[in-house]
Amino acid sequence: APIGKGQRGMIVAPPKVGKTILLTQMANAITHNHQEINLIMLLIDERPEEVTDIQRSIEGKNVEIVYSTFDEQPEHHKRVAEMVLERAKRLVEQGKDLVILLDSITRLARAYNLTIPPSGRTLSGGLDPAALYMPKRFFGAARNIESGGSLTILATALVDTGSKMDEVIFEEFKGTGNMELVLDRRLSERRIFPAIDLNKSGTRREEKLLTKEEMDNVYILRRLGSRLSSVEMTEGIIDLMKKTANNQEFVERLPILEKTLMKNEKM
Repeated sequence: APIGKGQRGMIVAPPKVGKTILLTQMANAITHNHQEINLIMLLIDERPEEVTDIQRSIEGKNVEIVYSTFDEQPEHHKRVAEMVLERAKRLVEQGKDLVILLDSITRLARAYNLTIPPSGRTLSGGLDPAALYMPKRFFGAARNIESGGSLTILATALVDTGSKMDEVIFEEFKGTGNMELVLDRRLSERRIFPAIDLNKSGTRREEKLLTKEEMDNVYILRRLGSRLSSVEMTEGIIDLMKKTANNQEFVERLPILEKTLMKNEKM
């Protein structure tokens, strides 16, 4: 699931799969490899200790951690999110590239559900359809401007929480992004991190971001994914990544991995 400037990506995450750690690692990767990019990490309805941990973990000169903890009023969650969106627009207008990491769009939608005037209509789980307008506007702001800057938004969506409202929010946002990263609880239970389900994750129009050689290797991964379980697939890929120093070396050894995994499957 490659990520380009202007991407609108959703990270689908059940509880306790390491989504906060993954976001922190992504933030550090961006600040280390693309120092020209401005980064805002927006934490909505988050635990205070998580906020402190993230502040201490992310390094970089163009990084801002903006948060509204769970002990704040829903109006505060809403106000903070709108402030970040307006700041992002101004930076993009100046021709800058900006990445927003939002955790989570589900909690943001919950906050709007509590603060907007009732529309008289209600979806399953007690969700007012009007509560989705502003979160969708926030998520939909991601784009790459011709002759200008870009706004990339990667937002987490909570699933399998036991809340009907969370399910409805996820279904409403499903398909609105052009990149989806799905985290799998089975992988995290086996202590495989990052717990990414490679078979279900992907980017729309990824051929615009990858070279022909990279696309050929994506096809190899997809072939592997169709024949192996997500656990076997992810374990094999992570093991190969640990043994290789860069993408080029990884690409060169990928066909060997395919033969090895296929051989193990036959045995």
